[in-house]
Amino acid sequence: MGVQNQNNAHVVVLPYPAQGHISPLIQFAKRLASKGVKATFATTHYTLSSITAANIAVEPISDGFDEAGFAQAKDVGLFLTSFKTNGSRTLSQLIEKFENTTSPVTCIVYDSFLPWALDVAKQHGVYGAAFYTNSAAVCNIFCRIHHGLLELPVKMEDLPLVVPGIPPMNCRDLPSFIRFPESYPAYMAMKLSQFSNLKSADWMFVNTFEALESEVVKGLTDHFPAKMIGPMVPSAYLDGRIKGDKGYGANLWKPLGEECTKWLESKPAQSVVYVSFGSMVSLTDEQMEEVAWGLKQSGMSFLWVLREAEQSKLPIGYRDSVKEKGLIVTWCNQLELLANQAIGCFVTHCGWNSTLESLSLGVPVVCLPQWADQLPDAKFLEEVWEVGVRPQEDEKGVARREEFVKCLEVVMEGERSQVIRGNAGKWKNLAREAVSEGGSSDKIIDDFVNCLISADKNGDLKGF
Repeated sequence: MGVQNQNNAHVVVLPYPAQGHISPLIQFAKRLASKGVKATFATTHYTLSSITAANIAVEPISDGFDEAGFAQAKDVGLFLTSFKTNGSRTLSQLIEKFENTTSPVTCIVYDSFLPWALDVAKQHGVYGAAFYTNSAAVCNIFCRIHHGLLELPVKMEDLPLVVPGIPPMNCRDLPSFIRFPESYPAYMAMKLSQFSNLKSADWMFVNTFEALESEVVKGLTDHFPAKMIGPMVPSAYLDGRIKGDKGYGANLWKPLGEECTKWLESKPAQSVVYVSFGSMVSLTDEQMEEVAWGLKQSGMSFLWVLREAEQSKLPIGYRDSVKEKGLIVTWCNQLELLANQAIGCFVTHCGWNSTLESLSLGVPVVCLPQWADQLPDAKFLEEVWEVGVRPQEDEKGVARREEFVKCLEVVMEGERSQVIRGNAGKWKNLAREAVSEGGSSDKIIDDFVNCLISADKNGDLKGF
């Protein structure tokens, strides 16, 4: 049963200022707004102009680098320190802005990368909810490390790594921050800081859904009593309950949708390989060459979204050599592409948003994870959810073209293709079920909203 349409609850939603974090958090804000909650999206000055979501108020806060954000800081540690100092101050000012209005702030839903936001919320006497933009499996791993339940460094002789709720993990499955902790000290510190003050949080949300990762969170509830509220994918591709919700409403890059759509119209159903490695991943020159020649060697039609900065890595003359079969563009609306009947599979870096989008739209995958959490995501896509395959890498960590082509053939036309497509269709239905009225994720969001309403009326949290 849904919540009442109007109430006095006012939630400020605060993302880490990167595309992969902004998208799911603004989608959560839209879900809250659709249930009658006033939702304010607080984002940095640099990303402010990219947010255009209906029924969501947008307010600026400062990370201390207002002209260009992280690109201006150029250092992870410096950026995070500055964001904590300036973000705490300006978030506090934003809360104060609404104090003497008809809609004072009730709760801060903050990206778990920004735990200082919870401290600000508590200083102002409002509720705080951490929002995790990665999988429950990844939360499980890093939460255990934070609480001393999993020791680092992981040595080769200790593999496979056994974590309750997760299949045994070998070297190629481990997040790069765990496999090479000395190489990413600032990122590792940021990942662990997500769990630093959770005892003070009123809620914890993870962008996943019960049918997908229920086993993962069992046995961890004492340390991480999180609620699964995903997938945070625009409603048009799932339940259709939010009118006109066809995109996230947050693009840091301009989509080239029309060119992609026209090209796809000429292709048969399930005949096109869609290739994209997201907004941040950079392939090595060697891996880029293997992917490029592998696509040509496969003889399949392909649409490759490749950032302008990455296109210089293409082999000389490559565009002309594949123009009969391939289209290479700098950006496209990924959801529209995945929903297009011409798409037969998705060659992906396995970022969590791309993973959820492929599952939600029922598209099989070829996994080419590069770093961070993409590696365990790939393991689940291939071995647990069984919606795709991952090429074997050589001793240099490169997936060679022959291995890549073999995987494309398995997903697109091999004997396993129909089984993989059947599994993809199953997860598509379960994702839709989770966010539809009365589904597992929808119930949690309803409970959250009803709690905020009860707290607003009675000054206390009830029933959550």
